[in-house]
Amino acid sequence: MSGLRVVPAFRHGRERLYVCRPDGSNAAWYDRETGRVNLLGEDDREAVLEVLRPFLTGTVTVGPPPVPTPAELARLTLHPDDDLAPNRPGEALLIALERDPGPAHRLRPDPRRRDLSAEQSVGGALDRLEGAGWHALHSVPLPGGDRIHHLLIGPAGLFVLHALYARKSRVRVADPMVTVGRREPEPLLRRLRAHADRASYALTAEVRPVLALAGPADLTVTAEPRGVRILGETDLTGLARQGGVLKPADVEALHAMARDRNTWGRV
Repeated sequence: MSGLRVVPAFRHGRERLYVCRPDGSNAAWYDRETGRVNLLGEDDREAVLEVLRPFLTGTVTVGPPPVPTPAELARLTLHPDDDLAPNRPGEALLIALERDPGPAHRLRPDPRRRDLSAEQSVGGALDRLEGAGWHALHSVPLPGGDRIHHLLIGPAGLFVLHALYARKSRVRVADPMVTVGRREPEPLLRRLRAHADRASYALTAEVRPVLALAGPADLTVTAEPRGVRILGETDLTGLARQGGVLKPADVEALHAMARDRNTWGRV
C-alpha cells in the first residue's frame, strides 16, 4: 500500500482533491473543473492515479502543475487588504449597516436595506456567470467616496452595472433621468456613464455601462439612452451570450488589474 490518501478542499471557489502522503505533505492534486491531475513528483505517478481512480471522470490530463501566468502571479502577490475579489454584493452597504443599524423604531424601512437587496439580487445573478469564463467584482471603491456597484469582466468585454431597486414599481427613463414609482427623478444615467469612463481610464479598456433593474413592474423608455443598456436582473445572463471580444488571457489580466484596490486610486 502507498499510504496516500485523498482530501477534498475548495480553493477560490473550485473543488480540488489533494493526494497527501502519510507525513501530511502533498503528492498531487486533481482539479475537477479542468480535468487535470497536477503531480508534484513523477515518482508518485502510478500511486497517485491509483488512489484517485474512483474520483476521476472523463478525459484527464496528468503532468506537473502549469507555470503561473502573469495574472496569477499578480494575484498571489496582492495584499489581502487590497484584494477586491472577496467583496460580497453590497459590501459597502453591509459594512455601513453593521456599523450603524439605525433606530429600531423606524416608521419606514431603512432605504439602505432596499438598496442592499437590489445589489445582492443583481450581484447574485452576475456571480452565477463565474463558471462561464466571467469574473464579477462588487463595491469597487472610487476616490471621493463613490463606488461602482458591480464590474463584470468576460469574453464579451467589460461592463459597469448600477443596481436599482424597483420592486413592483414602474420605471421611467428619460435620459439622463430615471424615475422609480413616485420617487423623485435622478440623473442616474449621467452618473453611470461617468463610472464607466472612470473604469475605462483605470483599466485602459472599453467599459460599457448597464442599468440593472431589480424587480420592476414596468419599464418605459422615452428615447434610447446614449450608450447605456437597461436590463432586468433576470436578463443579465444575456450579457454572457454576446460575441466574444476578449481572449481568456486578456480576461484574466484585466481581472487581476481590476481586483487590485490601488488600480482605482488614480481615477
